[in-house]
Amino acid sequence: MGHAMRKRSTLANRAIVASAALILGGGGLVAVNVYASAGENHSGRTFGQTENAGRQVSTIDCPEVANGLPDVPDQARQEVDGELAKMDSQITDAYKRFADQKQQVERDQQFADSAILNPLRDKRRASIDRISGAIGRFGQRPENMDKLAECSLLADDDNNGDNQNDQNNGDNQDNDQNGQGDQNDQNGQDGQDGNGQDGGQDGDQNGGQDNGQGDDQGNGDGQGDDQGNGGGKGGNGPEASDFVDIQSVQPNVQQPQQRRNGSRGSFVTQCGTNQNGKFNPDNVIVAPGVSNGAHHMHDYVGNQANDAFASDDDLANGDTTCQNQGDKSSYFWPVLRLQNGQNENDANADGGGKDQNIGKIQTPTQVTMKFVGNPVSKVTAMPKLLRIITGDAKAFVNGPANANASWSCTGFENRQLKDKYPICPQGSQVVRSFKFQSCWDGQNTDSANHRTHVAFANANGQCGNGFKAIPQLVQRIVYNVPPGPGFAVDSFPEQLHKPITDHGDFINVFDENVMNKVVNCINNGQKCQ
Repeated sequence: MGHAMRKRSTLANRAIVASAALILGGGGLVAVNVYASAGENHSGRTFGQTENAGRQVSTIDCPEVANGLPDVPDQARQEVDGELAKMDSQITDAYKRFADQKQQVERDQQFADSAILNPLRDKRRASIDRISGAIGRFGQRPENMDKLAECSLLADDDNNGDNQNDQNNGDNQDNDQNGQGDQNDQNGQDGQDGNGQDGGQDGDQNGGQDNGQGDDQGNGDGQGDDQGNGGGKGGNGPEASDFVDIQSVQPNVQQPQQRRNGSRGSFVTQCGTNQNGKFNPDNVIVAPGVSNGAHHMHDYVGNQANDAFASDDDLANGDTTCQNQGDKSSYFWPVLRLQNGQNENDANADGGGKDQNIGKIQTPTQVTMKFVGNPVSKVTAMPKLLRIITGDAKAFVNGPANANASWSCTGFENRQLKDKYPICPQGSQVVRSFKFQSCWDGQNTDSANHRTHVAFANANGQCGNGFKAIPQLVQRIVYNVPPGPGFAVDSFPEQLHKPITDHGDFINVFDENVMNKVVNCINNGQKCQ
């Protein structure tokens, strides 16, 4: 790709140049992307033709095609990724029709089938056939993929938060995102300095995500929320029941036991808070070469060359906001917005208002990137250009299998929420944190579904067979927002800005010498930066 084609809108000084329109405008649109796709199958919280009459529905639920794919040959990867991105736009268009004709859809299932679901199914079948053909030209053609073409409508009473929350309760999810063990306990392994409540820089207290606290506590907690049942100023969430008073949540952080051979050191890289205003709605990991491949706006720190068209060479030669210039890694996540009726400059842009992401983007007051070790073993260096996605941007529809959101407040970080936004007391700030996968298959820097090459360790901190412990990235992002409801993370519009959809992305572009320093500091028990 030429350099001119790689120029993307970055929202410098809060100004966005709208990228090439992929989708829709108007009042109730939705976009779906394979980005951080989670479920091994879709949620099942749907209803069929005989169950529709008189029931309110909120969105479209489609199986994740990426999760049904076998290993994709390298020669077919570009075509497959491009076709998956087209399928996202197909769901986007179908959701717009659904949102525009929601009342008729709820009254008449035959209309829903003929106007929404059947055309979407046919388009998905054609795309799936092209994907299968691309794979078959260089390997074995996958079979039985047609079953992934069918989509359903999701009922309001199935997605009002309670069902999701019930699935997230309990001490251990045991859906460790790749079969490597318990995600929740693993997510606490960086808590080697205790699980204090001081909201400090280290993020050490953000431990295990045995959350789900507040699952039944959040309903009715939307103090002063004027958003109504539709939720949000744009009518597609969040709603009052998505928030819970952090003070009503019981401490729920657990730390794995440190063993004699564990790696107890840490390495902190300071890369700023995106105060220079680099934003775009791309995702070069999942949708390379596709403008607006994420359908929501991302904050970027570290590498400044990251957009949909960035090549590995572009990233290697890019500038970085990190104080250590040997760290050109790319760290990005969905922006957080205030939903107070004020529009951002992206109100008419892809990833912004065109994708139902509205409100003023908030610059974090603090961003900390910390790499920590493994409680039972030494770590090995990450390979250059390793890509990791943590969390699931579509967890509201997919279910919690790969969700890895973690919300809290400064001073209360021994209480972590997965499926609720926190209401913080006066003087306390909102904290969102990500604990990335810490086991690597030893061979691949990416995989067909962008997940299976990395994994979480099990509850004891051990990596699965054939996987190696690598430094675990722990991100801690702090915001000074007004107390109470009124903020939301950007999302695919059909995900209704639910807190469980939060996610983070990382591409390793550390200089080899600096990465070796990271490993040595961690393995030798030192605290470095």
